[in-house]
Amino acid sequence: MAQLKCLGIDPGLAIIGWAFLGGKESEHPQLYDCGTIETSKNLSTPARLTIIEADLVSLITELQPDLVAVEMPFFSREIKAAGGVLQSLGIINLVCYRERNLTPILLHQASWKSYLGNGKANKAQVTDIIQSLFPLPKLYLDDTIDAIAIAYAALGGLRNNI
Repeated sequence: MAQLKCLGIDPGLAIIGWAFLGGKESEHPQLYDCGTIETSKNLSTPARLTIIEADLVSLITELQPDLVAVEMPFFSREIKAAGGVLQSLGIINLVCYRERNLTPILLHQASWKSYLGNGKANKAQVTDIIQSLFPLPKLYLDDTIDAIAIAYAALGGLRNNI
């Protein structure tokens, strides 16, 4: 059985969490690396998207994932950040397809949280679950923790067919 490598992404405009996991289908995956791509709110949206594109190209070129899983954002009408996050999602789709010919797997937040065992888990509960699954050497931002969970669920076969 071949090893599958997955890049999990929690999209955003200010912070994008990412995690790179790999493993064989019947084994617990290994967390290889994780982190964030961050942009300054003092920059214009096009400048921030340019940073995201360049950093994501570097990540995908270096990591060579077999699949990419991304949280599909959900917004209420009051969220002002929706436009930036959706533009970031467009850049993520573009880079994945252009660099690796991959169409990202889009996962609803409730579905990847359910895969962890609690579809309504709050941030602290998600962190506790991820820390029980993977020996994390330090505390990471919520965005990175979510990216680990997204990659973990995708490697486990979760698909939403959005």
